[in-house]
Amino acid sequence: MRLDKFLSQTGRFTRAEAKKAIKAKRVSLNGEIVKDGKIKVKEDTDEIFLDGKLLVLNNQEVYYMLNKPAGVVTATRDDKDKTVIDLIDFDGRKEDLFPVGRLDKETTGLLIITNDGKFAHNIISPKKHVSKTYEAIVTGKISEKEVKIFSQGMELANGDKLQPAQLDIISYSEKDDTSKVRVIIHEGKYHQVRRMFGAVSQRVLELDRVKIGLLELDDTLERGEYRELTEKELNLIK
Repeated sequence: MRLDKFLSQTGRFTRAEAKKAIKAKRVSLNGEIVKDGKIKVKEDTDEIFLDGKLLVLNNQEVYYMLNKPAGVVTATRDDKDKTVIDLIDFDGRKEDLFPVGRLDKETTGLLIITNDGKFAHNIISPKKHVSKTYEAIVTGKISEKEVKIFSQGMELANGDKLQPAQLDIISYSEKDDTSKVRVIIHEGKYHQVRRMFGAVSQRVLELDRVKIGLLELDDTLERGEYRELTEKELNLIK
């Protein structure tokens, strides 16, 4: 792999910081100072030193809980918008991090960031039946009619057939003519919750994911903040 990528995967640098370290002549390869981060290295046999100390790759799997803010895209890279990975900003940032599943740009709440592909697959695969719980503000007065439609499953306009979902009515505001609801789904199709309410002629104004499986969003995390999952939380989601 490229030297700058190797440095970033040790957990000490972002890719940009790795390039700065190389430019500052802090990095040597097999006894020689390196000036180009694009040079290829053999991570199993080459000896790479930073400030005279031997570096090894950090292959540890990591798991973060992020309280996603609105206006940020769920992606590893984007040419126009800030991504959820851009919010993970610390000295040990790993370049192989990615979000588990997707929340659309304006949806907020619980998102897991990891570098464990098998773990991520087990959460997002419909066959695993891991529930996702959302709270939403929607237009109009939601009634038992909509609750029944959700519980029976539905077919969207484009032909997508959805599994049964749980819809709970939390409250209704006569002043705003809006309802606060809770929705529990077991799949994750594109803009699914928004499209489900669209199918019953209502519009989602706010959407917040509060739970994945048994894992609840830490209510002490402000929007944009994150922390590592505890061992207990990891066992809940696994």
